[in-house]
Amino acid sequence: MAWREAAGPARMQRVALVCPTALLRNMLVCVADAGIVEIDRMSSEGAVGRGASEVARGLSAAGGDRVPAPRLCSAAPNLDELRGDGRADLLAGEAELESYAHDALVRDDLAALAGWVPAAEVPALARRLADVGAGVVPIPPPRGLDPPTLLRRGQGVRQSFTPLVETYGTVPYSDVDPSLLAGIAYVLMFGMMFGDAGHGALLLALGLLIRAGRPRRLARFRTIWLFVVGSGLFAIGFGLLYGEFFGPTGVIPVLWLSPLEEPVTLLAAALGVGAVLLAGAQAVGTVNRWREGGWPVALSASSGIAGAALLAGLGLIVLGAAGQRGWLVPVGAVVIAGGVALTYLGFLAGSGGGGAGVTQASVEVFDAVMRVGTNVVSFARLAAFGLTHAALGQIVWDGTTSLWSSGGLLMLAAAAVFLVGNVLAFGLEALVAGVQALRLEYYELFSRVFAGVGRPFHPWQVPTDSTRGFHTGDATTISSGSGRQP
Repeated sequence: MAWREAAGPARMQRVALVCPTALLRNMLVCVADAGIVEIDRMSSEGAVGRGASEVARGLSAAGGDRVPAPRLCSAAPNLDELRGDGRADLLAGEAELESYAHDALVRDDLAALAGWVPAAEVPALARRLADVGAGVVPIPPPRGLDPPTLLRRGQGVRQSFTPLVETYGTVPYSDVDPSLLAGIAYVLMFGMMFGDAGHGALLLALGLLIRAGRPRRLARFRTIWLFVVGSGLFAIGFGLLYGEFFGPTGVIPVLWLSPLEEPVTLLAAALGVGAVLLAGAQAVGTVNRWREGGWPVALSASSGIAGAALLAGLGLIVLGAAGQRGWLVPVGAVVIAGGVALTYLGFLAGSGGGGAGVTQASVEVFDAVMRVGTNVVSFARLAAFGLTHAALGQIVWDGTTSLWSSGGLLMLAAAAVFLVGNVLAFGLEALVAGVQALRLEYYELFSRVFAGVGRPFHPWQVPTDSTRGFHTGDATTISSGSGRQP
């Protein structure tokens, strides 16, 4: 697999599903059971609500107002028997199948449907359709029609981090799939705000329990177990750097700094981490703009090279002022000026020109320049909430040691304070750090990665109930009259 394909969503193939008209039902049952084809629909009308369809009327009679999860009979059913047996699920499946059959293009004795299939699944689909006398034919996509997006789920890291991106929106088909990079950025930011080796160990244990599905109620979260484990590992790592183990207990030494003693250094480090993450997001955004519109878009977009120049120029100015390298300041100013010029040209081209376009482009350039600074400053929260976590740990530990030193029954109170305080600190800080990391991910990073959203891949999938194999069709059996005539 080429790196370009591996870095993006799953490659989709436009296909035509073709069969003799008499075998249209068999083909649709096979396609529905496979669950890997998104078939084009001719209307947005619901599958059950198609006028005077006898199948829909039977469904209403058997199932009432509640529509069950649809299933399909392996062979054409007798609807009267289904209604008599109260099989609303099979009737619902027949209603869906009939609606797709009406969308088929029929010419002479052939019926065809168009749709999208993951390219890797085309050979397997072809083998399945051959068994029922149908075929799948790759066809070129219509001009201007973007394929639907299916992120590669696979196993392990990418599978755990994909929901983080899908919650934000659907990745455009031509864009890079940022799931892995987004997941790493998230657990890094979470760990910096939740830096405590003891609390991180608890989170690590929770992730391993989710993977094992114990207790059983955790089994439904199994796909994100690695996500939780990664957050716990980064929390342990920063806890070791901070010397925090259920607070400043002295169990482990400070390997880097104590947040409460060196807040300015922690703040500078947080801003540095933010700058690096923003640069990474800008790089991915540049690749996306190039894949979406070529080099002109990549050069002039605020989320492309032009925006990268603004960020790089700001970084050079800061380094020059802070590191006593004055020559970096004018270099940074020149880089920023180049970024402003490119950004302005991009906004001007998008506004359509004219007096109103010049004004709009000027305002948008000013906003883009200001956002570079505010985006960097937003990462100060990595230090702020890291300090909050350390302060809560300090309060709990001070209360514990004060009671413990009094001796007697107060030692039991000290143990209770330590236990309850750490439980509250763990729950509160895990929630706060999780929300703040998500906020930075979506507003500061993804706003650079994505210029728009794509269309999710929705394959048609209805399982087959092989226990019901009626062969006595009735008026709803698909015939040569179904479908659209060219």
